[in-house]
Amino acid sequence: MSNNAVAKRYATALFELAKEQNLLEQVQDELRAIKKAIKDNPELINLLTSPKFSSEKKIDMIKEIFHSASNVVVNTLMLLTERHRVNEITSVADEYIELANLNNGIAEAIVYSTRPLNASESEAISSVFAKKVGRVSLNIENVIDTDLLGGVKVRIGNKIFDGSLRGKLDRLERSLIS
Repeated sequence: MSNNAVAKRYATALFELAKEQNLLEQVQDELRAIKKAIKDNPELINLLTSPKFSSEKKIDMIKEIFHSASNVVVNTLMLLTERHRVNEITSVADEYIELANLNNGIAEAIVYSTRPLNASESEAISSVFAKKVGRVSLNIENVIDTDLLGGVKVRIGNKIFDGSLRGKLDRLERSLIS
């Protein structure tokens, strides 16, 4: 079974549990925090996959590190550890976030701009581009990219909406060449 299918299965089970217990938002926030912790500390995955430690010791580490997380999240992490699928934690988090966003009509977006967006600009981008992908709103991650020269580039899933000055110049160059 592919890793994506494994992550999707665990995420779906976690989503159903969180939905039953009215913890959708809390679990999503916790998984985002866990994903960030793993990204910021890659040695954590190395520690949890190390053959030097027994499964019981790894589970104790998870309980200690993530003690403030909800029981459903900690139990999922322990289950992934017991089944030697620690490398799937971030994939499970991504799949869960996608399920929760789909449930709430939200899409994840990366907005590339030459400067940080203010709240009203983020709101305007969210309202315009959410409609283009059939969602209610967007969770925007703003990435500063000085190569754009001006404007913004919005990435939602595998769709890219390029309204940047650099993109317009590139398209103009291609049309002049052909």
